[in-house]
Amino acid sequence: MNEQGKERRRRHVYMTRNTEYFVFDNTCVAVRDRTSGKWVRQHTALAKRLQGGVRVFANGAVIPTLKPPQLGEPMYFAVPNTSDAELQLVTSRLQDVARPALDEVDRYPAV
Repeated sequence: MNEQGKERRRRHVYMTRNTEYFVFDNTCVAVRDRTSGKWVRQHTALAKRLQGGVRVFANGAVIPTLKPPQLGEPMYFAVPNTSDAELQLVTSRLQDVARPALDEVDRYPAV
């Protein structure tokens, strides 16, 4: 992988209770189960764009904010310019955000 591909400022790890979402330039490039530490090779978020956080209302309604997700908010992944529910994902609440270690980037599974 070239050095631009490893650019850490363009990479984030978004952690929910059970899952880590590895994102490069706002696109999900890898997913890992937090309990087992195993990579999830087929996950709804893979290759989808992180569109932003989700605002959850008391009545259960959810509205994408289209702003970077904040701690405590679910995240919204989707294929851009689509309303197809199969191409969208709302995660559980965001618990932490970090930058992946460079050696971890080399371990991403092939998608």
